[in-house]
Amino acid sequence: MRISLAYGEGKLGLDLPDKGVTIIEPSHRPGLQDERLGMEQALASPTGCAPLREWLTPEASVCIVFTDITRATPNDRIIPWLLDWLRSAGVAREAITLLNSTGTHRGNTRQELEGMLTPEVVRDYRVINHDCHALEDMVEIGATRGGARALINRHLASADVRIVTGFIEPHFFAGFSGGPKGIMPGVAGLETVMSNHGASMIGDPGAVFGELDQNPIWCEMRDIATWVGPSFLINVTLNEQREITGFFAGDLVKAHREGCEFVRSTAMQRVEGLFDIVVTSNSGYPLDMNLYQGVKGMSAAARILKPDGLLILACECREGVPSGSPYDRLLREAGNPEGILEMLARPGIVRPEQWQAQIQSLISRRARVLLYSSLTPDLVEAAHLMPCSDIGAAMQRELDRLGGLGRVAVLPQGPLTIPYVG
Repeated sequence: MRISLAYGEGKLGLDLPDKGVTIIEPSHRPGLQDERLGMEQALASPTGCAPLREWLTPEASVCIVFTDITRATPNDRIIPWLLDWLRSAGVAREAITLLNSTGTHRGNTRQELEGMLTPEVVRDYRVINHDCHALEDMVEIGATRGGARALINRHLASADVRIVTGFIEPHFFAGFSGGPKGIMPGVAGLETVMSNHGASMIGDPGAVFGELDQNPIWCEMRDIATWVGPSFLINVTLNEQREITGFFAGDLVKAHREGCEFVRSTAMQRVEGLFDIVVTSNSGYPLDMNLYQGVKGMSAAARILKPDGLLILACECREGVPSGSPYDRLLREAGNPEGILEMLARPGIVRPEQWQAQIQSLISRRARVLLYSSLTPDLVEAAHLMPCSDIGAAMQRELDRLGGLGRVAVLPQGPLTIPYVG
């Protein structure tokens, strides 16, 4: 049997045994026949609030939050359509600010922004990268449960009309992406994110794929996002061809919940029992652009892996770990996965991007993790993973070790599919 894994901007072919292999993918949903019309209808008939046109006045300032380059949101379609709609509704071009919700990620270059939003949008509108370190760009709106200041970008907080765009998919510790995440952590200050993503919060049993109400991370994100004031949500769902399958617009929390239930019905896939080997992608570019993002694919696969099983991740990592990032430095500083977990358990220890290293280390504690990527073997080993140059050969060696009786699962779309045992 031959299948294709999402990898980079293409596919990675993989030969599999004809028996004993379970392919786990999202249930297919067809794309909308007219995506732009779908968006306009959603703006006119939103969930839980008045139509967007009723939010606007001639003098209103508008801030539009959009996702950064690490997300698959079709910004190049949604944002130009939204801007055209706002202009037709009488909003002046100079009254609109586009705010890139980078969270703790790097800002995007002009070239990247042009690819994400179109050159015309970047040329004609005010486009700003959020910088979580820039305290001068923050306003304090409260405090986190951990006592840190709740800091939000002033461009969003001061706008008369806030529009939050994005893409809903399962998220490995926030339950689902989209919705309030566009604001927190999307345009929040670093200390706010660090408190919300702290070791105890990440370690909470409710901080998992698909959980919202019992998830302390998501609940705090929701609270902080709503403290800013009313925001109009425009979120989309996508199929494996990156076609838009639905628009979820309106109240930030209520419309997001509708979108999450739509995604749950396609992404959450039940399986019978745990597997000896799980092969996963990281759903291709842009999500597999670096190893930091690759932890999401590991997390999806680990859900159905036997203790001490073999997890193989295909993640291109065209931007590296990334080298020199807080995540990279933490991996190197601690020496091994146990060292990372011990360090983060110490009172007062806080490191940027520690949540990704913590989750990766928890997976490595119970599984052997191989990485097929563009990284050199020394970089893979420095990240406490095992390099893999041939997925099929690695899988066969493990099957031989198990006497040919091992159960194999493959997630071609990576964390766009969330398997569970039931």
